[in-house]
Amino acid sequence: MYASLAIEGGIGAGKTTFSTWLAQDLGAELMLERFEENPFLEKFYENPEAHAFSVELSFLADRYKQMQGAIKSRNLFKQRLVADYSFAKSLIFAKVNLPKDEFKLFNTMFQMMAAQLPQPEIIAILDPGRKRQEAQIVQRGRDYEQNLPEGYLDRVAKGYESHYRHHRGSRVLWVDTSALDFVARPEELPVLRDAILTPRKPGVHHISVTA
Repeated sequence: MYASLAIEGGIGAGKTTFSTWLAQDLGAELMLERFEENPFLEKFYENPEAHAFSVELSFLADRYKQMQGAIKSRNLFKQRLVADYSFAKSLIFAKVNLPKDEFKLFNTMFQMMAAQLPQPEIIAILDPGRKRQEAQIVQRGRDYEQNLPEGYLDRVAKGYESHYRHHRGSRVLWVDTSALDFVARPEELPVLRDAILTPRKPGVHHISVTA
């Protein structure tokens, strides 16, 4: 059984729903992104240019602190860890949101921190398709997400594609979940679990999951 799994994907992909269920199903420790604690997030959506660097730096620091804490506190009863993000998420979103000069500085800080963190054994990137993604954003009702800039979800998706195209070390799974609706139909969750946990060699894999 794999010891560490990161469930990734764009905004509204179902990461937290699946991660929460998966951790409970596996008896694993659950680590959820603490986005509500970022004091710049709503300001960023109101004025991206003014607050992009602040929001990304805040996320970077908190994710690093959270992951370091999880590593240090791993106990004998819960050796497995499931997270609803990977540390690389900081770099991907920063590249989308920051101008080149600020991204260069951000990348320097990111690389220093990333060198001190282990990579997840599995990184599963959920892709429900743009229409499902947008519907789930509306359904969960976070005010600041309801007016995303035109093309923003596509830019984030391209960021993931670029970063993980030739990734090494982990088992990177591009998971087409467009045929599932596990948020509305929880009985589909085990199907997704089994597809992700199927033994594979390290590298990049593309899979489609159907109920």
